[in-house]
Amino acid sequence: MTGTVVLAEPSFGAALSRPFPLGVSAAPLPGAGVDDRQDRVNVAVYAPGLTDAALYFQAPGMPWRAVLLPDCSDGVHHGLVTGMPAGSRYGFWAGRRPGEPDRQNPDPEIDQLLLDPYGRFISERTHGDYALYNSVRMQSGFDWGNDASPRTPWRNSVIYEAHLQGQTMLHPQIPAEIRGSYAGMAHPVMIGYLSALGITAVELLPIHFHLDEPHLQTLGLRNYWGYNTLGYFAPQVSYASAAAQASGPQAVQDELKGMIKALHAAGIEVILDVVYNHTAEGPADRPQLCWRGLAERAYYRHGDDGYIDTTGCGNTLDFSEMRVVQMTLDSLRYWVEEFHVDGFRFDLAVSLARNAANEFRSLHPFLIAAATDQVLAGAKLIAEPWDLGPDGWQTGRFPAGWADWNDHFRDEVREFWLRDQAALAAGETGGTLSRLADSLAGSAGLFAGSGRSQLASINFVTAHDGFTLTDLVSYDRKHNEANGEDNRDGPDHNRSWNHGVEGPTVNPDILAARARTRHNVMATLLLSLGVPMFTAGDELARSQGGNNNVYCQDNETAWLDWTMGDAAREMLTATKRLIRVRRDFLADQPSSYPARGESSNLRWYGVDGTPMTPDRWRDPGNRVLQMLMSSAGGLLDGLVVFNASRLERVITLPALSDADGAPRMFDLRLTTAEDHTLRQGERTPAGGTSRVEANSISVYRA
Repeated sequence: MTGTVVLAEPSFGAALSRPFPLGVSAAPLPGAGVDDRQDRVNVAVYAPGLTDAALYFQAPGMPWRAVLLPDCSDGVHHGLVTGMPAGSRYGFWAGRRPGEPDRQNPDPEIDQLLLDPYGRFISERTHGDYALYNSVRMQSGFDWGNDASPRTPWRNSVIYEAHLQGQTMLHPQIPAEIRGSYAGMAHPVMIGYLSALGITAVELLPIHFHLDEPHLQTLGLRNYWGYNTLGYFAPQVSYASAAAQASGPQAVQDELKGMIKALHAAGIEVILDVVYNHTAEGPADRPQLCWRGLAERAYYRHGDDGYIDTTGCGNTLDFSEMRVVQMTLDSLRYWVEEFHVDGFRFDLAVSLARNAANEFRSLHPFLIAAATDQVLAGAKLIAEPWDLGPDGWQTGRFPAGWADWNDHFRDEVREFWLRDQAALAAGETGGTLSRLADSLAGSAGLFAGSGRSQLASINFVTAHDGFTLTDLVSYDRKHNEANGEDNRDGPDHNRSWNHGVEGPTVNPDILAARARTRHNVMATLLLSLGVPMFTAGDELARSQGGNNNVYCQDNETAWLDWTMGDAAREMLTATKRLIRVRRDFLADQPSSYPARGESSNLRWYGVDGTPMTPDRWRDPGNRVLQMLMSSAGGLLDGLVVFNASRLERVITLPALSDADGAPRMFDLRLTTAEDHTLRQGERTPAGGTSRVEANSISVYRA
């Protein structure tokens, strides 16, 4: 077909259209009925560098039409458009820029229109050997019933980082036609599994509409993780079931909303991993898809030599620009209001808090606005507190209202249970107990400067970008050969230990040692102050074959394995019991525990039950630590004993007494030395002795 003719609809007198809200919104005629208001819209797009902008749209079953937006206010082109009901595909065409000749009209069937940055849905079709994308007008409406956010307090939260597709692709009890989809995650089998596990929130890797990078397409690979966003208001269509995709955009949205509703009904929050630091348009030489054609200088951060890239992805959104901050806040509000999302994890969040001079500011307007916004009140805001720019590591420096991924916790726990144990096995010495204690205490000193408590610390040992827990105890080196980059991608320094053999083995002693270390790491994570997060599959002893960067492995390497061998069953049992012990302990503490200093108390004891001394803290040969967690208003105290030595030890429990002077009694609840067996009824008086096996953790209730 030939290019669509652009119709001019001049505006006389005061403009009837408005430069807000941005995007496409209903604009009913005064006194009009319901039918009339469905297809009349206000269109507003921020494109300050353009002399004019045209909207191209196609109502369902109709030919393409085009309208020149007649008005422009503060860089926002806007106009009223009729005949554009829900389901209409549309896009923008950049008109003349000052000093440039008129641009030839496009043919929307073969030319890429510019997407609406506020588009609620993105359709994709193929023309020849390339893809074309259009925004789609959507309408609200879903039967939420009595849905409500669980609003789980931070202190009770246990976060489960999962990939929407990989979670169910191989699950034998979920119907094949919905595996890997929103419906698959909402299936009763999966909901039941997550509930029985005991987690309180799923943190989903990006479900915003995203693209595969060109170099992956050349290699025949996919961007499995999805950190390459093309639409901040649009869901990833490929994560919907085939039936929903065939039924159209509304069915895709409804399937996603149904998933969130089902998780909420089980008391599970939904946290989205969001990527507002860069877009899928990539480096400056890539085609214009959206922001670059509308307002490149406003949306992207520039320097003297072109783009400033603090993300490693070819471009960086400029959060010193008002419209970038506005778009991000509008997107967040949309997902909370329209999809009932409970929180967000912000990828490379330091890039979202850089000023015009490219400097990080802990009180950046975006960080303050997100934390104080009325719509976002109660939403969990989690920062990945680093990027690739100058001064890119900012863990502990985000403001109140935010929580940070705590890489300090990750590194110290790995050092203690992996590198130190490797050194001890080689006849060398490990590090001191002080590093472990700092992590167990929620890295309080790291967060104190920002005025936040340990609950601002998202404790983790593994995440999507790195070794799984099983690979952490099975490989000394990364094995990313399948990624097509000659094993150059992914981090080299993993603080891992293979326990004597690289990769799979049938040696029973090595398998037992690896299992013990897995249990110790998981126990340390779930028994520390702060908010624990673990990666989906760690509770099943899942391996990725030593690949620590499976961003392009949309296959069995990255998907969860549900075959449930012995190692998987043992690890699942251990994880459930640890979560239960954590939950039971917190239930016996005041609601202010541990956020208010007077509500929590940590005391540290040595192997003989006496308080730790400076010399003991500094002695690398001292490998036994007792941590007593208590609260003045609590019903019960908790004692955790870490024996990180290679010898069985007899410890003396702290000499605690009740108000009447009688010795306290310690009930052994769990030990990693015996497959996390609960040994209720085994009681030891305070000041008494107890045997703890080598390389183990024991948990007591006092």
